[in-house]
Amino acid sequence: MRLLLWVAATWLAVCAAAHPGRGAGGEQPLLRIAVERTVHAVDDAARVKASPLILGLTGENAEWVDVEFFHPNPSGDDWIVLQSPVLCTAPIKTGKGSLKLQLINQREDFSFALFSGGLLAPKLIAVSNKVAFVNPKAPVYPRLAQGKSWNEMTVTWTSGYDITEAVPFVEWGEKGGRQFLAPAGTLTFDKNSMCGAPARTVGWRHPGYIHTSYLKDLWPDSLYTYRLGHRLMNGTRIWSKSYSFKASPYPGQDSLQRVVIFGDMGKAEADGSNEFNNFQPGSLNTTYQIIRDLENIDMVVHIGDICYANGYLSQWDQFTAQVELIASTVPYMIGSGNHERDWPGTGSFYGNLDSGGECGVPAQTMFYTPAENRAKFWYATDYGMFRFCIAHTEEDWRPGTEQYKFIEQCLSSVDRQKQPWLVFLAHRVLGYSSCAYYESEGTFEEPMGREALQELWQKYKVDLAFYGHVHSYERTCPVYQSQCVVNASNHYSGPFQATTHVVVGGAGASLSEFTTSKIQWSHFTDFDHGFVKLTAFNHSSLLFEYKKSRDGDVYDHFTISRDYRDILACSVDNCPRTTLAS
Repeated sequence: MRLLLWVAATWLAVCAAAHPGRGAGGEQPLLRIAVERTVHAVDDAARVKASPLILGLTGENAEWVDVEFFHPNPSGDDWIVLQSPVLCTAPIKTGKGSLKLQLINQREDFSFALFSGGLLAPKLIAVSNKVAFVNPKAPVYPRLAQGKSWNEMTVTWTSGYDITEAVPFVEWGEKGGRQFLAPAGTLTFDKNSMCGAPARTVGWRHPGYIHTSYLKDLWPDSLYTYRLGHRLMNGTRIWSKSYSFKASPYPGQDSLQRVVIFGDMGKAEADGSNEFNNFQPGSLNTTYQIIRDLENIDMVVHIGDICYANGYLSQWDQFTAQVELIASTVPYMIGSGNHERDWPGTGSFYGNLDSGGECGVPAQTMFYTPAENRAKFWYATDYGMFRFCIAHTEEDWRPGTEQYKFIEQCLSSVDRQKQPWLVFLAHRVLGYSSCAYYESEGTFEEPMGREALQELWQKYKVDLAFYGHVHSYERTCPVYQSQCVVNASNHYSGPFQATTHVVVGGAGASLSEFTTSKIQWSHFTDFDHGFVKLTAFNHSSLLFEYKKSRDGDVYDHFTISRDYRDILACSVDNCPRTTLAS
């Protein structure tokens, strides 16, 4: 059996077995622990030792630590706990042994504790020495994102420096050229910003300070270098290591452009220990496959259910550390899901407890999006020949709402001669899914989803619609009003017929079962972890690939070939009015 763990900055520690379920990841495992029964039962003969004492001496944000332990009266209910961040370990089955665990810089010292007594009667037996990063406040985990204009890149990062201690900035410029300094704004949030437990109680941990800098007037496709900086009040400058990125192409630019799309990834521990929702190995496999192919990827879109912190704030550090190699190199665009936003009485469309009391605050603070209102989380972003319209399913999308107006404006305002590839994205399945849960509801979709939006998709000739929430992969035929307008294929050419809907929520979280019924519009399903890669070769040719996270190989694919006149051509329910006048 594997255990999972949360630790406060006190002696209390809790663990629980993972029990993931559809979308939600099941009951929050940490709630099962009898925290109120925790007692000190220190045994002078027991010991825990951690080394090395100082981490990050050569600038690393993550480092391996050796933990040696001894318990004179061992039992199967013993485990080792990391105090400060969220981390998990396997239970200790012997009285003496060692563990090798990876720690990341989370702005605090660390120590390890030996507990016994199981989940219902936890007893503290011994505590190790402290270990610490050489600079716990150092700038870490940069996250790039597209700005509000095509030639702007934003850089967001985390540090332990409040603006009263140090001034944040970014040093950046074209590779090999002159370097400039760009100022950064600073945000954070406190416990009172959380909407409920556990985020407001046992799950609370200060998120540090979140800085964002705007790098503007970029040259298309140019390579830039950057590093994060803080100027202390005595004039000393604290630096991160150097990173690099390639600027976005001009909208409509005819060049090779590649975008990876997935949802519901979560996080896992690289040292083999378990985090509290037990999402490994899917999460790490997806991360590693994207890193392996990073030279052939220009942007990533993660459509909701980001890290499943569920109110345990330390998980956001763990996630941003996991994706650092990706997010520091290419824009990492996110959408919001139920595990980021939902909480009763806070304006979310669904009144469930899935965010663990976060009610969207950590997500909208930790990651930048070019939304007019970052709390609403819907926005458009252009990348060369692509237009992406990213909706927010945790707020009402139906006709007459503010979000419906945004969706129509985003779809209708694109110049298809310059940007032929129009993509709609949302977390919950607003289109089509043969997930067993949706079948049980009798909808094969999120209720009121396609009924509200399918006329827009058809009218504005949306090529692809992507969803997460269901933890598996599925591709439909080009479908409208639950009917295949044309048969599914591995190659489409000529005029647009209907939107192809894709569920790609299998990036890491526990998998979702499909119905056993035969669904006419469902073409390809895969009960496995994976992600999608889109490659636009030019204005007339698009490649779609579904890859499994376990090996990075392609298991489903198709191409679209068409000219601009094919986009202008009429199909079902999208012909504009004409006149008999000459």
